[in-house]
Amino acid sequence: MKKNNAYGSKKNEGHTSRQANFESRPFQKKKEEYAKVNGGVFVYSKPLSVAELSKAINVPANAIIKFLFMNGKMVTINQMLDDETIGTICLEFNYDFKKEKVVDAEHFEDLEIEDDPADLKERAPIVTVMGHVDHGKTSIIDAIRHSNVAGGEAGGISQAIGAYQKEVHGKKITIIDTPGHAAFTAMRARGADVTDIVVLVVAADDGVMPQTVEAINHAKAANCQIIVAINKMDKPGANPRRVKEELMEHGIYGEEYGGDVLMVECSAKTGQGLNDLLEAILLKAEMMELKANPNRYAIGTVLEANLDKGEGPKATLLVQNGTLKNSDYVVVGDIYGKIRRMSNEFGTVLKSAGPSTPVSVTGLSAVPNAGDRFMAFPTEKEAREIAEKRALAKKEKAQAGTSAMSLEDLNNLVNAGNIQNINVIIKADTDGSAEALKSSLEKLSNDQIKIKVIAAQAGAINDSDILLAQASGALIYAFNIRPDARIAQKAAEAHVEIRPHR
Repeated sequence: MKKNNAYGSKKNEGHTSRQANFESRPFQKKKEEYAKVNGGVFVYSKPLSVAELSKAINVPANAIIKFLFMNGKMVTINQMLDDETIGTICLEFNYDFKKEKVVDAEHFEDLEIEDDPADLKERAPIVTVMGHVDHGKTSIIDAIRHSNVAGGEAGGISQAIGAYQKEVHGKKITIIDTPGHAAFTAMRARGADVTDIVVLVVAADDGVMPQTVEAINHAKAANCQIIVAINKMDKPGANPRRVKEELMEHGIYGEEYGGDVLMVECSAKTGQGLNDLLEAILLKAEMMELKANPNRYAIGTVLEANLDKGEGPKATLLVQNGTLKNSDYVVVGDIYGKIRRMSNEFGTVLKSAGPSTPVSVTGLSAVPNAGDRFMAFPTEKEAREIAEKRALAKKEKAQAGTSAMSLEDLNNLVNAGNIQNINVIIKADTDGSAEALKSSLEKLSNDQIKIKVIAAQAGAINDSDILLAQASGALIYAFNIRPDARIAQKAAEAHVEIRPHR
């Protein structure tokens, strides 16, 4: 029997209830957060600022700031550091590092749920369809949705909720209808590994293309099983053998070539092979022995979310373990709410939804982010307290992470020495401010460091500034102005740092 973990099993009159499971969670008492060195390994469990890391590893904060500055990252002593940066700093100063998860209600994303095997029931496989543009990914999804194959019923008029279920021989398959592997990867970046099986669509008349390779890499990185759907077999130039040979170059071997990847020749246009594709998914799922415990409060992932004019915040939730019921209280990110209405892809109102079930819900206090994890709680009090704590932690981290770098901060870094060239773009509220800041920065140059102001202008940060900064490796100093959301996003994507100046 597996050990109890993550609100593990508790028997009650021969069965396990949702309430009993909830009450036996190990995070009823919060584990202490810490940061310490143990045998040359820096072990930590909480977010750290430069000052906190400095104290924990006994390295001067100035040395940490200087190291990051030399590697293109400007930080202040109170700025929070992400895990990647902490790891880089530890390695620079000869420490190995390890982050340990804090399993409590505020960190329910990190729960590793283990149940008593007696409580586990077979669940539907969760499938994502991926592939190169124009190879028929959307056509495959739509053909399966509306088909009457493999003993299942044809789909009715469906709502666009981002996922749907198909019944085949009395068993269900959950298919996530996402825009592609970009959305798939974005969810993984938020810690949401929702997919069991990736159906890789490759056109029989076109073969392996760049986005096919990207999809393969994303699927492998997520440790997903892969089934290949060789689509467009109705085309005159269809050559499935060539497709299989090209896939081998990327580590995808079909059974006929000694591998274990199921490959199905099909056509979304004619319906050829769709039955075989669904059978292959069920076969792979049976081999994977996918199970979950329906007798616990639900935990899962947000697939889509939007603000509906009539119903308010609306979200598609994928239940991954447990059962979600109407009137449950749900925390997602730093918001919470009581489920007011829950429906499937056909708009049918549901009273409950078990593992692997996608549902559209209303009742949340705000619109969550796609990829966020959610968890159900038995009472409004507990849900509200958890959401408030998470909101406070998010606010504190944001405030620390956006602390401005002053001229004094930069001057301290310059005085630390061993720094060479810095390119800077200045954007300010007035021409006078831009010129004054330019003059101040240029005065900081000395024999060890040269600050080059490549542009100094009044006005908002625009696309041209981002392109110039990217091309020249420059920092953008923003004096009394803030970038809008689109520009901030573009800067992040281009790895351009925008520093507010006070």
